[in-house]
Amino acid sequence: MTQTKNEDLKEIIKTTDLKHIAIIMDGNRRWAKAKFLPSAMGHQKGVESLKKTMRLFDELGIKYLTVYAFSTENWNRKKEEVDFLMNLLAKTLLNELDEMHKENVKIRFLGNIEKLSDNLIKIVKNAQEKTKNNTGVNLNIAFNYGARDEIVNAVKNIIKDKIQPQDVTEELVSGYLYTKEIPDPDLLIRTGGDKRISNYLLWQLAYSELYVTETLWPDFDREELSKAVKEFGKRNRRFGK
Repeated sequence: MTQTKNEDLKEIIKTTDLKHIAIIMDGNRRWAKAKFLPSAMGHQKGVESLKKTMRLFDELGIKYLTVYAFSTENWNRKKEEVDFLMNLLAKTLLNELDEMHKENVKIRFLGNIEKLSDNLIKIVKNAQEKTKNNTGVNLNIAFNYGARDEIVNAVKNIIKDKIQPQDVTEELVSGYLYTKEIPDPDLLIRTGGDKRISNYLLWQLAYSELYVTETLWPDFDREELSKAVKEFGKRNRRFGK
């Protein structure tokens, strides 16, 4: 049965040329609260959902997965939660990197990682370096990321490089973003039911299809991904034409 469903999804992915899905992984804390658990348990369960989703992408042949893991605004959360999320990233990369490397995953971080601790920067850069030549799923992790910050940073670098106004094009600006060399998302999935973009990939989502599910991120599974892909297959993408 699963194999039949996979073939149906693969056909949709092929006919729609679905290459890149971005996800706002919302609902970890709500999931934990509903189960009378600490927020940390929700975030830990969210990591498990990400691992499963990444493997589903590989199974289905979707090449790019970009996830919103920590925003520039998340620094405003309680210090203990911020510290936990930093430690969770470090722990996950240290424990899972070898396995992800064996699974041919290419890891890339989007965001201002230079503001992280020296130890975490070292861990992040090692993950990117170790997997840079892998050819499987491209896992892009938006960490200390904000779309406005990204665009401001791009403008500053364009000015720094003394680019003349007449030479500024959409293609040039795209080349100054964290996502350079990554195709724009075809589909944005937001879990948890909120209908907003939350300062995520504002430039890149210009013509992406949006799909919102009430399902909280820790409960996101094969069935939920299937629903999103099937809905995407029904959309008529006109790109403003």
